[in-house]
Amino acid sequence: MTSTPPSAPAAGSSGPAWSAALAALAGRIVGPIAAQVTFAQLGGPARFAGAGPSNAATDSGRRYAYSAAAGRVRIEATDATSAAVGLHQYLREQCRMAVSWDDLRPEPPSQFPDAARTEGAARVQQTYYLNFCTFGYTTAWWDWEQWEAEIDWMALRGITTPLMMVGHEAVLQQVLRGEGLSAGAVDAFLAGPAYLPWLAMGTLEGFAGPPTQHWIEDHRHLAGKILARQRELGMTPVLPAFTGHAPRDLATSDGARDWQGHRTHVVGPQDPAFRRLAAATVRVQQEFWGTDHRYAADPFIEMVPVESDPGYPGRVAAALLAGLTDADPQATWYLQTWPFSYQEQFWTSERVRTFLGDIDPERLVLLDLWAEAQPQWQRFESFGGRDWMWCGLLNFGGRNEPIADLPGVTEELEAALRSAHPPVGAGLSMEATRSVPVFFERLLDATWQQPPPLGQWLTDWAAQRYRLPPGPLADRAGAAWQGLARTVLASGEYQIFPEAFTGLLTQRPSADLASRLEELAREVDDLLWYEPAVLIGAWTGMVEVAEALPQTVAGPLGRDLIEVALGVLPRYAELSFLSAYDAGGVRDHDAAARFFGVFDDLEELLATRQEFRYDTWEQEARRWATGPEEDQLLADNARRLVTVWGHVGDGYLDDYSARYWAGLLGYYRRRWQHWAQLHPFHAAAAEQLEHQLLDLEHAFLRDGPTTPSAKNSVTAVSRRLLETYGPLFTAAADRRRSTTEHDDGAPR
Repeated sequence: MTSTPPSAPAAGSSGPAWSAALAALAGRIVGPIAAQVTFAQLGGPARFAGAGPSNAATDSGRRYAYSAAAGRVRIEATDATSAAVGLHQYLREQCRMAVSWDDLRPEPPSQFPDAARTEGAARVQQTYYLNFCTFGYTTAWWDWEQWEAEIDWMALRGITTPLMMVGHEAVLQQVLRGEGLSAGAVDAFLAGPAYLPWLAMGTLEGFAGPPTQHWIEDHRHLAGKILARQRELGMTPVLPAFTGHAPRDLATSDGARDWQGHRTHVVGPQDPAFRRLAAATVRVQQEFWGTDHRYAADPFIEMVPVESDPGYPGRVAAALLAGLTDADPQATWYLQTWPFSYQEQFWTSERVRTFLGDIDPERLVLLDLWAEAQPQWQRFESFGGRDWMWCGLLNFGGRNEPIADLPGVTEELEAALRSAHPPVGAGLSMEATRSVPVFFERLLDATWQQPPPLGQWLTDWAAQRYRLPPGPLADRAGAAWQGLARTVLASGEYQIFPEAFTGLLTQRPSADLASRLEELAREVDDLLWYEPAVLIGAWTGMVEVAEALPQTVAGPLGRDLIEVALGVLPRYAELSFLSAYDAGGVRDHDAAARFFGVFDDLEELLATRQEFRYDTWEQEARRWATGPEEDQLLADNARRLVTVWGHVGDGYLDDYSARYWAGLLGYYRRRWQHWAQLHPFHAAAAEQLEHQLLDLEHAFLRDGPTTPSAKNSVTAVSRRLLETYGPLFTAAADRRRSTTEHDDGAPR
């Protein structure tokens, strides 16, 4: 971004076609003072000096300029979304006011300060947002008020291309009834409300459901409001498409496949029903909500094709596109590349090239879903020149420990933008939002400007996040975040993935754990890649800022106090566990007490914030209920998704979400108490543990947990935990390092 001498904003212009929508957005964000904001169409040269290297990706044509004088702000832009970014940049840079996931409606400024004309240009043509899974792990229970605030955030952060699958169950219901299926047969196919994303992806059917007709109709109506608002703010949503997944009565006889214990069925591409169902899905969407000609379908998301013939995936693609274009001649298919990495052994380079070669490149946009960790664009040489988007995923299932590679993520994006065939877009593809927001906001900023040095960016970001004027407190907050960026947020090549070790407290304990203590010790060591004292220094700085500015703690600062504590206490608990237990039983009772004490202390801290309380999640689910049966269905879905995920005892996705929430900590603690009471294990004790865990899981699904009330403020609890665990964690980690060395003698 560049600055030039100020020009006084002109008032009274009728503005471009999108100006009314932007004026309404400004009113929601800054209140009555929005009357002092004018929007105008921006023309002129396509690029500004801050746009970065000239290539297809950075010449996006999306631009804004802001200026302010005499209490009035002028926003000029090429389009609605760029205008929203321009407004937000003015608020961030001139008013120290950031709209974030943790503060979607911040207190507006009392007046607008003067500002020189400042320009910005997008470095990518599209900015993608969301993942099918997000509609289960985060947004499952959202109402219009929550969606409205989220859509405003999307606009202010430059999102152009959101995935939108709210209401898809209504589409499926109408399509399947149109095929002659009975209401009962359709209900048997539909999944429960929290599991609808996995139904849409084709990985399960009929599980934990069905949703009530009340739910279906309410969410069809909600989807219409969401899509209308997204479109008026300049976004072009992507809607779910048919993937081949169908009820057994419609499926091909040999078209069965399995995913995490769930059996599903597909229509073969040679069956005329495939093309017919694909077209019918689009037509029903058009009938309900219109279309933006963009459709997401992943026929093989985590399941290999039902036929091994290398040409089979291409035949599926041909049938899918034929159905899409029958209903919408302008259709474009958005395809995730996730299977290419998740099932790399099947999706060899030859298979992928064959598959992609069978798809019209003019009809396809590829989403490189986990590009910060497993970039497929490098493996497949930018997908042979096809349009693709670089996406940052990071979060699986809503896990909320602060672990990320903040220094490295923008380097990965920059490498893509400098490549011979750069992405047409970049995006956020997390399975759940709200965790480690700094990671995603850094990425979004990088879609508009080449990233400044991380230390400088963090200082500015923290000041905007906490509304801090320049001075010692802003520097202190920036230093705290720089400490996090050198410790827990500097994971480097550490694999942040549910199949890798990401913590002990949220794991379902097993009888054979004692025989795997050496393996556990290595996993714990691998999570301590940083200097513990630096992390404690960052925590100290954040607590000091909170104590100096108590009025800010109700906003994002209070949430961040919890996040930094989540970087310390689980690690200390693991070190205590290693000290407490060996294969023969308890060797240090004090260490065992410290291990269990972490559960209680963490729960006290988590209870201070609504977003870290289990009861918030379940209450949001149950408010949709119109009767006791629907209430029980929604409560079951809410409880199940964040604990056993599937069936009790099936062992497939237990604790995939692994969330640190008040209410869940007590559940985790009781599991470990059962383990500790029976350790060391013999055959009968191992069987007893499994029975106890199953009983606990059934009871949780039946009754839910008790979420404790907050006893003290988040700042007071944070200070106590800092003073307690800061010295303990540093000493324990140092002891562990002194006794564990690599072969070359360096500390682990």
